[in-house]
Amino acid sequence: MTSTGSDAGTSWLAETDRMLGLLNDGFPAVEEMEAVDARVAVAARVRPVDNMDDVRSAEDRRIAEGLRVRIYRPWPVTNGETPAILFLHGGGFVLCSVESHDGFCRRISKNTNSIVVSVDYRLAPEHRAPAAAEDAHTALNWLVENAGELGLDRNRILIAGDSAGGNLAAAACLIARDRGSMMPAGQVLIYPVIAPDFGTESYRRYASGYFNTRAAMRWYWRHYLGGETLPDPAEYAAPLLASTHAGLPPALIYTAGRDPLCSEGQQYSAVLRAAGVPVRQRNFPELFHGFATIPGFGPAEGALEILWRDINGFLGFQEKVPA
Repeated sequence: MTSTGSDAGTSWLAETDRMLGLLNDGFPAVEEMEAVDARVAVAARVRPVDNMDDVRSAEDRRIAEGLRVRIYRPWPVTNGETPAILFLHGGGFVLCSVESHDGFCRRISKNTNSIVVSVDYRLAPEHRAPAAAEDAHTALNWLVENAGELGLDRNRILIAGDSAGGNLAAAACLIARDRGSMMPAGQVLIYPVIAPDFGTESYRRYASGYFNTRAAMRWYWRHYLGGETLPDPAEYAAPLLASTHAGLPPALIYTAGRDPLCSEGQQYSAVLRAAGVPVRQRNFPELFHGFATIPGFGPAEGALEILWRDINGFLGFQEKVPA
């Protein structure tokens, strides 16, 4: 029997609900743990990478004291300069690493024909805000300064990140603007953490039961800030709080409808637009936080195809991000 569109939609929703159930039942309650124990528990859940051949090579390189990156090169070998994506992994500023997001970075490189540079930035609570954002900015400067040696096009560098990594990508753009550094051509923010406001509409609706929880987010923020006080300037930890967002690079912002962070991602889209920054914001109503990096998760594939298409259009300058 051939499935109708309605049947297919029902199937995807059922698969999404099934995955949410598995995550809710199996993901560690990090808010009840010490950071070091939470890292061990989360690392133990990382699945082995099964897409090693998605890229031609992956090379680790130390670019500053205590700061390592992993450079992924796509299979197509061209005579010209290759676009690049500087990637900041998620994990609430406390968890995860280049290893946890290795498979995802390989997928990005394969589907965008770009050099992907994944940053192993310093984690909290050992390194509090804005240390991770400073590492992101350091890596961005390094990428620009070494573009020739790396064979990449310095005018086609995007900065991207998921969750807390989206925060760091946004913060790195603010730092670059404020310090007069060369900014990336664009920022790609995937269900980003934007500000420690736990009373938004999506926090009220999805505080628990949807994998990422309000309790976990409070725990992440406390570790990153070292308490409740934001650093100075506050926007390097909470990009939404900048006095102005003018002069920032165009943005692609993706949110998940069933995510406590949905409202802040949409709010950041609005403040960027109000400041004259071109923005394309897409919301995936039935998906939840973390969907992009779950291997083999069918309901996310359509969203990822849109992500690849948006990035490819941007890097090829074939399609401008609309204001």
